[in-house]
Amino acid sequence: MSPTNHQVRLASRPSGLPQPSDWSFTEEPVPTPGAGEFAVAISYLSLDPAMRGWMNAGASYIDPVEIGDVMRAGAVGEVIASEHPGFAVGDNVYSDFGVQEYALSDGAGAFKVDPSLAPLPTYLGTLGMTGMTAYFGLLDTGKLKESETVVVSGAAGAVGSVVGQIAKIKGCRVIGIAGGEEKCQWLTEVLGFDAAIDYKNQDVRRALREVAPDRVDVYFDNVGGEILDAVLTRLARGARIVICGAVSQYNATEGVRGPANYLSLLVARASMTGMVVFDYAPEFARAMSEIAGWMGEGLLISREDILEGGISAFPDALLKLFAGENTGKLVLRI
Repeated sequence: MSPTNHQVRLASRPSGLPQPSDWSFTEEPVPTPGAGEFAVAISYLSLDPAMRGWMNAGASYIDPVEIGDVMRAGAVGEVIASEHPGFAVGDNVYSDFGVQEYALSDGAGAFKVDPSLAPLPTYLGTLGMTGMTAYFGLLDTGKLKESETVVVSGAAGAVGSVVGQIAKIKGCRVIGIAGGEEKCQWLTEVLGFDAAIDYKNQDVRRALREVAPDRVDVYFDNVGGEILDAVLTRLARGARIVICGAVSQYNATEGVRGPANYLSLLVARASMTGMVVFDYAPEFARAMSEIAGWMGEGLLISREDILEGGISAFPDALLKLFAGENTGKLVLRI
């Protein structure tokens, strides 16, 4: 066991994109578990757009990371010492262990994962919180029905790519919005989306008129901003918009810009509803089982974009999310 635990802590609250000065790198002894605790050597960290929101002060669906705290992050790792009856040395576990090499846990919020069923990074993506977000956001919040037209933004990302595939499994027409020809080809040629719109090189409104002539029944929104406004102009009667995230707005320095076309909700008798994955925690096991079944049948593809470099690479790795450089789930190997 290494005698040192390297950590990344929040040093200041960012304005706009996080800067190197917003982080501090610290060292501590590797933690030793007391009664009812276990220690974990972290293998992989989850990189998520929501991290940017956690860095801000103020009320949200989860408490902000405080200045001086280890940065919050979901992670998987191996138990290296245990005084907890439910977790043994050698178990692989998931929890919000944070951006560090080792973590101490009392078991709250932790659950075991099986690397013989899927690689560990998959439990940070398709079989983890992003998969749960896609599943419950589309099927529960989005109230998906067979044969509907579904549009998903951030479609080549961790959540969006799973949303589109679940919609296809459920018999829907699926249109993805992503940035760049390569991502759009991946969506249609590999994941089986019916169409893809390249927002960097196409007029999204014009493209939506062409590929969704019968309008949009469910829009799963990961980006907000101009793309949300564009989709609002193409809603079918009774459409549902799922507000999962707004990555285009997370680093705005002049405040979040809301939708200008929100009156389309009135015209279409449509709804716009926010979803937070933690609300569905009691049902995660059921959803994970169904998603794993789809993966086993070859109906759903999981893609992890794994970065190297360990803890020191975290600040730059996080920025890749906001530059749209990842395809699939972005993960940092520790």
